Amino acid sequence: MKITESPSHYEHLERMSTAELLRNMNTEDRSVPAAVSEVLPAMEVLVDAIAERMQRGGRLFYLGAGTSGRLGIVDASECPPTFGVPHGLVIGLIAGGDAAIRKAVEFAEDDREQGWKDLQEHAIGKDDTVIGIAASGGTPYVIGALEQCNTAGILTGGITCNPDSALANTADHPIVVVVGPEFVTGSTRMKSGTAQKLVLNMISTSVMIKLGRVQGNRMVDMQLSNNKLVDRGTRMVMDELHVDYEQANELLKRHGSVRNAIERSRGQ
Repeated sequence: MKITESPSHYEHLERMSTAELLRNMNTEDRSVPAAVSEVLPAMEVLVDAIAERMQRGGRLFYLGAGTSGRLGIVDASECPPTFGVPHGLVIGLIAGGDAAIRKAVEFAEDDREQGWKDLQEHAIGKDDTVIGIAASGGTPYVIGALEQCNTAGILTGGITCNPDSALANTADHPIVVVVGPEFVTGSTRMKSGTAQKLVLNMISTSVMIKLGRVQGNRMVDMQLSNNKLVDRGTRMVMDELHVDYEQANELLKRHGSVRNAIERSRGQ
């Protein structure tokens, strides 16, 4: 039996008080970061390989179904506003297409051919990287696509919570986070989903830092898409150039980004 399908450590959940439910879920959740820490060496190798390809113009694709697919889309969609990279540099694909982001599409994940077809729509190439995401490690939509990528010489990664799964055995760089049974048996949107979210955050953030999209500890290329971010950017410029708020805000608006405001002001 797959670890993600094994019985919960807890019985008779319906008899628990609200306090017991929350406390027991929290106890299980605390084990997730420790499980992620065990796969840091594998993640390091994958991050370096992705960054090397992206420096040559490659892209990063996430491929998944259900919760796994949605988590990939969330991470991909946050890269442009956070790091100022173009849309299309990090791409999330989900079995069943965009309609499946909000509503499950029956049996979409069982099509072994569709994942590769979806990648081909983006003119997938040898400088790109494809990371399959599947808690179970057996999603046909993901496995079929990664097999085709391997044949085509495209770098593949895999994020799963089951060792010796099809995904772990197919990906060039498997990231296997063993979080154990779920609180609700088989509900991989819980600990497994949390582990996947942590791993995705760490991969994309590390890659963007290596691509120069962070200076010091600051998101100097973030998109100024609302008043909160304009205020944050203004304070970054203030701290870096030692100017008052009004001057920093004017520089930010004139140059369009924290990076440009700082670099062009120093170049004057």
